[in-house]
Amino acid sequence: MKKSLAVLVGMLALALLLPAINLFRGQPKGTVLTTRAHGDARVQRMAQVLEGPCADCHLEGVPRPFYAALPVASSLVERDKRVGLEWYDLAEALGPADGEPSEVGLAKLERVLEQRTMPPLPYLALHWRGGLSRHERDEVLRSIQQVRVALFAPRGLSQEVAGRVVHPLPESVPTDPNKVSLGMRLYHDTRLSGDNTISCASCHALNKGGTDQARVSTGIRGQLGGINAPTTFNAVFQFAQFWDGRASDLQDQAAGPPENPIEMGTTFAEIVAKLQADEEFRREFEASYPEGLSKATITHAIAEFEKTLVTPGSPFDRFLLGQHDALPAQAKAGWEVFQREGCATCHVGRLLGGRSYEKMGRAKDYFAARGNPSDADLGRYAVTRQEQDRHRFKVPTLRNIARTFPYFHDGSVTDLKDAVQKMAEFQFGSRLKDSDADRIVAFLESLTGSWNGNPL
Repeated sequence: MKKSLAVLVGMLALALLLPAINLFRGQPKGTVLTTRAHGDARVQRMAQVLEGPCADCHLEGVPRPFYAALPVASSLVERDKRVGLEWYDLAEALGPADGEPSEVGLAKLERVLEQRTMPPLPYLALHWRGGLSRHERDEVLRSIQQVRVALFAPRGLSQEVAGRVVHPLPESVPTDPNKVSLGMRLYHDTRLSGDNTISCASCHALNKGGTDQARVSTGIRGQLGGINAPTTFNAVFQFAQFWDGRASDLQDQAAGPPENPIEMGTTFAEIVAKLQADEEFRREFEASYPEGLSKATITHAIAEFEKTLVTPGSPFDRFLLGQHDALPAQAKAGWEVFQREGCATCHVGRLLGGRSYEKMGRAKDYFAARGNPSDADLGRYAVTRQEQDRHRFKVPTLRNIARTFPYFHDGSVTDLKDAVQKMAEFQFGSRLKDSDADRIVAFLESLTGSWNGNPL
């Protein structure tokens, strides 16, 4: 009895002593967050405010607190650090390698501040200065809105619309019409494949939402690929191409499939030779590309055409721009549920996606539940070979999602409602009510836009 009482007293004393000692420990300063933060003064100020209270769990390279060396505490601290960085790396959010803060990072930060879910109570119990003051919280929230307007919103929007977490698509992007015409022909040209049977449009058909609406695509000689074909519509706005982000832009992406032995199975030397033999095409091509046919010019022309695959004018875009009757009541309710459930933290910006990599199965192991593992499940890890990138994929755009089935990188789900419910289960660990899933589906269906004046 006395021993148990002594243990209890010791634990209570430690519970009071640790927070008191933490007051004298001070907060981290001069971390990678403030040294890398984007040059915008508002971003730098956010970094300064967040550095101290958030560094322990959301920044690499920060010294562990003294109590991390104690028994049991060490494993708990390491777990919290690992989970914290997996969910949110502050340095990547506000000062990534490309120098521009992340739209997704801002959206995630905005959500936790509005809902006051960070830092968690167990952390605050040991770190009495671990949270933000009301003034600091409001300051950061204002800065998020201002940075969003300054860096990410399309020009010409009202301040209200520009400050939102999602934006309408622009009508178009600048292109060279002659090169677009050449690129459109190349996009549909089967001579880009080894046996003259497959074109870009075979897997990215413009009458099927820029996809083939198949679980995986079929290449030359009937070979099946290993991953679902993403849409080419609005791909110009993606921050990287392919599910694993291995291509930096549209031109880089266009160079991949022709030389993939399963997809188009050829070489650019062979493609150039075929096209050179077509004298009429060669003359037309050289009128826009005096340097002649080459891997660089062919892929540039295809990319120039793909820049035109923009689908503005969806009912949701019209709603964002002030036409409140553009959305039926069910879709409006779905937009509210979509935001409430946290979907609009990864699916943000003008694409509602395509701006970050996220782990598939963040809350629950998707791959264990699905079974049948494959190399396609590696995600970003296949490019970086960094363990933290295993099962991380580029977040797909939700634009025209009703036309780009089946869903996920593995094409395993054909029904949009089923996909919505699985996202809630595996990403958030929650179970959506049927009525809420139906509302979200109605909202997602409102994201279908038009190309060349015709609805997809």
